[in-house]
Amino acid sequence: MRLLVLAAAGCAVLALGSCATMSAEQCMAGDWSGQGYADGASGLSMSRLSEHSEACAKHGVTPDASAYSAGREQGLVRYCTPTSGFQAGRSGSGYGGVCPSYLEADFLPAYRDGQIVHEVVTALANARSRVESLGDRLEELDDKITAKQAEAREEGLTDEQRDVIRNRIQEIRRERADTERDWHRAQDAIDDAERDVRDVRWRFQSQYGGW
Repeated sequence: MRLLVLAAAGCAVLALGSCATMSAEQCMAGDWSGQGYADGASGLSMSRLSEHSEACAKHGVTPDASAYSAGREQGLVRYCTPTSGFQAGRSGSGYGGVCPSYLEADFLPAYRDGQIVHEVVTALANARSRVESLGDRLEELDDKITAKQAEAREEGLTDEQRDVIRNRIQEIRRERADTERDWHRAQDAIDDAERDVRDVRWRFQSQYGGW
């Protein structure tokens, strides 16, 4: 059963793309209740059965829709919990409205809390990535300035040629100044994002534990 859940979750991560939903061995085994449970525990909709049907048709096997549906309903009980909802939202996973209303009332608020965590953590990662990218650009510009300065000192250049090089150095320096200002703003964005992450962690830690 655990292997079925993990397999279904793996395909869910691929957003129901090209992942083969069931192997020949699984089709022939005919554990439709177990497959339904695994899909329900992964938050998949009933439309998943049509994909299994397509996969198993190649092996001459027709799904037992009744057994699958019953197993999936049991799997949804496992999926549609506040803990699972928070984890799904935090990971950035979508929610397909699969939970029955009596479970969704607790699942959805936790899922939205998880989305808040995902948003602030993603913002922090993006801010750090921008600082790194701008830092790399500053190093590139410094190297260009150094190279142009060396070029300007070469023998045999005319005054006009040296002026062209000096003008280019000034252009690069202006770009560097702009980039450095952006770098400082990006550093400020990191500070803001780190504060948001701390605030959200404090807000949710008593309810969902550490993350």
